[in-house]
Amino acid sequence: MNASLTEDKMSATPTLDHLRASGGMNPAWDSFVNLDPQWAEQFLHTAALPVKRGLIDPKTYEFLAIAVNASCTHMYSPGVRRHTRNALKLGATPEEILAVLQSVAMLGIHTCSLGAPILLEEMAKLAAEAD
Repeated sequence: MNASLTEDKMSATPTLDHLRASGGMNPAWDSFVNLDPQWAEQFLHTAALPVKRGLIDPKTYEFLAIAVNASCTHMYSPGVRRHTRNALKLGATPEEILAVLQSVAMLGIHTCSLGAPILLEEMAKLAAEAD
């Protein structure tokens, strides 16, 4: 096979192509892909390396993806749904997935640990000013 034919058949964005074909592409990435497809390809390829290299098993990867998508800084329900479905197909139990969700919920506790002391301080300041 000549080199130009091989190059023509190879996609410049195989990771993106795979995600689109499998239904795993997040439409929120479309803007990045349109502006810089090579950057988006490299970013998403890099994100998949731990599984491709066998460093993280697929079920654990799905747990991590559920945690990221469900986190208070992300809140992306289509991702939670997709990765929950994938985890179940890989043999995860509902209890394991619930444990992931319960663990990631701890991210939000910092709202209280930050805000409650400030509330107490400000209440004390106002009380002192009133005296």
